[in-house]
Amino acid sequence: MSVSLDQLEHKVDQIVAVCGSLRSENQLLRAHVASLEAEKSALTKKIDATRERLEALMTRLPDE
Repeated sequence: MSVSLDQLEHKVDQIVAVCGSLRSENQLLRAHVASLEAEKSALTKKIDATRERLEALMTRLPDE
């Protein structure tokens, strides 16, 4: 009985360690996603600003 309880305790410890590792990895991935979303937002703003400038320049071009 003691052996099976020791084995169970060992397995529970392993599960707890894996859960902790996965929790840490999840936090890192969430931070990375947030960073990528912020970068995407900044790039979208740059693209929009560039599009507006190009459209303004195109209206100033003479018609042929």
